[in-house]
Amino acid sequence: MTAREDILSRVRAALQDSPEAAQIPREYRSGSGMDTDELIDLLVDRLVDYKAQVAVVPESGVPATIASLLEGARSYVVPEGLDGGWLAGMDDGETTSRRRVDSSAEPLSVTDLDGTDAVVTGSAVAVAETGTIILDGSANQGRRAISLVPDHHICVVKAADIAGILPEALRRIDGTRPITMISGPSATSDIELERVEGVHGPRRLDVIIAR
Repeated sequence: MTAREDILSRVRAALQDSPEAAQIPREYRSGSGMDTDELIDLLVDRLVDYKAQVAVVPESGVPATIASLLEGARSYVVPEGLDGGWLAGMDDGETTSRRRVDSSAEPLSVTDLDGTDAVVTGSAVAVAETGTIILDGSANQGRRAISLVPDHHICVVKAADIAGILPEALRRIDGTRPITMISGPSATSDIELERVEGVHGPRRLDVIIAR
């Protein structure tokens, strides 16, 4: 057990044994009660409001949708653990020259990522109410850097991974993992409220929701 794991274990044990912790009222919402169609509709509404592009497709339609979105990209990066079936729509003849794979054993440099047009990742969970997509660094999402440096992020969200509200989503992820929360393309504004995109991450976000 590492020092970090030991500390977390002792904190959890202390909270469980604390009578004060048991008396803390927890009357906040813990679930949304929405069905799959309602969750998808709400998530799409929020994402579009944040200026993301959204496509809702059957799982079988994911490869063709990704291929269409990457049609004009000179290069794109994928994490080593990305579902290979999602890239089945790509032309094998040009894939070798366009596709770059990032792995823990052979991570791409920031310079390489900056020179890449797009990135394709999966996701851990999405929050419909806030329009937030959460990445946790799992194999199908890869390192945080690959989703922040390229200018175009294509993210696949499975319908089964959509939670209604944040408490539901947090129960589905490991809080000790590196968490990235995405609510639309990167955007900020100066003191005069002039919107500037692409400062802190991808300028363009395409979300594919696989039913």
